[in-house]
Amino acid sequence: MKLAKSFLLVSITCGLFSISSFASDNMKLIKEGEKIFNTKNLGNCLACHAADGKNIDGPGSMGPKLQYLSSWPDEALYEKIYDPYTTNPISQMPAFGKNGWLSDHQIKALIAYLKTIN
Repeated sequence: MKLAKSFLLVSITCGLFSISSFASDNMKLIKEGEKIFNTKNLGNCLACHAADGKNIDGPGSMGPKLQYLSSWPDEALYEKIYDPYTTNPISQMPAFGKNGWLSDHQIKALIAYLKTIN
């Protein structure tokens, strides 16, 4: 019985450490995505998109307002960033991934940030 309790305690402690580590890694990814969103020589998403729920001064108005992205599947957001022409052949948005402007990791970081936009 003592062994079972000890095992349970170790399992819970390791699980909490894993959750804490995951949360920390996810926050880093979100911060990286926010930088990409706002930096002119990276994503520069702010040049064309307003972001609902974020205090951003002077967002662009060319693209659609970004809102409720937390409900979008990651794959759909990835596809829109990588090559928006697959779903919208007349899109004005550049194909950031297909053109090599953003790496796979940068797109995933951007998605982590976009998922925080309500």
